[in-house]
Amino acid sequence: MSDLSPHELRILIAVEEERGFTAAATGLGLTQSAVSHAVRTCERKLGAVLFDRGRHGARPTAAGTRAVARARRILRLMETMGQEVRGAQDGTITGPLHIASFRSAAAHLLPAVLERLTRRHPGLVPEVRIVREIGRGTGGEVADGRADLGIATLDASGPPPGLTGARLFEEPYALAHPAGRGHADPRTLPLIDWDENCGSYTREWWAGQDWIPPATIRVEDDTVVLSMIARGMGMSIMPMLTLTGAPADVTITPLTPRPPRRGVGYVTTPEAAESAAVRALIRELRSPASAPAWADAGPAAS
Repeated sequence: MSDLSPHELRILIAVEEERGFTAAATGLGLTQSAVSHAVRTCERKLGAVLFDRGRHGARPTAAGTRAVARARRILRLMETMGQEVRGAQDGTITGPLHIASFRSAAAHLLPAVLERLTRRHPGLVPEVRIVREIGRGTGGEVADGRADLGIATLDASGPPPGLTGARLFEEPYALAHPAGRGHADPRTLPLIDWDENCGSYTREWWAGQDWIPPATIRVEDDTVVLSMIARGMGMSIMPMLTLTGAPADVTITPLTPRPPRRGVGYVTTPEAAESAAVRALIRELRSPASAPAWADAGPAAS
């Protein structure tokens, strides 16, 4: 098998992202026939069909999805090679650092971490993308080569297969309800929930709470839930990162005696974990200064 060239890897990525040969060719400044020929060459070299061709464009096969993920990760290593080599010589850490994070961690965990990181390494340019923590979540973004590191929710089994990482802290859930609206018992209010509420972490606890009603309103974003609670529309059971900086019209009541918790940590690829930029970010994430005041230390997961 002949090696794939960087040019061929970029073509595979473009076809996957554009879902078609013609659109990929336009984006790359190539002809459609050149893109088709390059994909056929890649398929011959790899010994697998990478895209299903049809009237609706090109869709990656299972083999194609894996090939494109590897292509992104390989190109990222090539992109950072010069930075790593120069850094080994002069001790600098420079260049872009791609981070995927769920919203509440991006809003309430990362700012202080990145402020310290960029103060120590002025040449580093963090780029944070918000990814919903459902389905493959931030771990999927890392595995697919779209992010160098992901801030993720982790259960006891640790990072997804093929990735490495660690739990940073345990995040408790609490009851969020309207403030000052004359409700004697906020637990009797309608339940507002959102799709990203990490049911896997609360399922066993939730099943034992006969006071929790079915959700009457379900939304996609936790900030919308908080806005609705502030308007007196109901209550919700939410993790503490989400409740950080909640509106003044929202009261936060602990769930006693044993609230549900979820693990918050980071995931990265084995190769990215060796880069100076990712190592520096992990050091800041694991610093005691990064943990919220309410957080419990979580066991490391490798």
